[in-house]
Amino acid sequence: MSRASDRAYDSIRAHVLSGATAPGEQLTEEQLAEIAGVSRTPVRDAVRRLEAELLLVRSESKRIFVADWSRDDIDEMFTLREMLEGHAAERAATRITPGQLAAMEEVNAQLHAAVAGDAPDIAAFLDANRAFHEIITDASHSPRLAQVLALLVEAPVVLRTARSYSVEDLRRSARDHDELIAAFRARDKGWARAVMASHLRRAFHTFAASAQEIDGGG
Repeated sequence: MSRASDRAYDSIRAHVLSGATAPGEQLTEEQLAEIAGVSRTPVRDAVRRLEAELLLVRSESKRIFVADWSRDDIDEMFTLREMLEGHAAERAATRITPGQLAAMEEVNAQLHAAVAGDAPDIAAFLDANRAFHEIITDASHSPRLAQVLALLVEAPVVLRTARSYSVEDLRRSARDHDELIAAFRARDKGWARAVMASHLRRAFHTFAASAQEIDGGG
């Protein structure tokens, strides 16, 4: 893969994940080349990679669109996250180091601070949330899990979920993290897995309810 292809991939991926384009919106190679600051040839390589990650889709007429998932797609994505991150939490419960626990507490303090005010800092929440879950994945000592989860955790639907949260939803998420830390301190695999499962199912229902309102479903 050329440097230009890598640069195009990084730029276009960041653009899609930022929510700058709406799900289902069409993008042309010319637009993507302008976004990435490269020619159309490396853009084609980048688009193929992003199609493999299900961030972009191509129609039968070869037009490129930002992926837009149905409720069933979203349910499946969260179900897979629940299975995989539940497994990661279970493995991490008996493998996490004191240093990783300390890092997790520090990151969660940042997450709590991001949602403490009346106007939550969503960007800071997302950064802290990502770091928190990455520590769990690292502590699970499973490179395969890390690779697969990267495709699910950074999907645009995850970013849209966080933006759908009320202040209380965000604070509930932070309290879930507190309980996860307690489970890890107790080295209780079942507890860690159960908390992760309820944490992710709550996120799914928050997103699903928000998506229904946006689609006019009440």
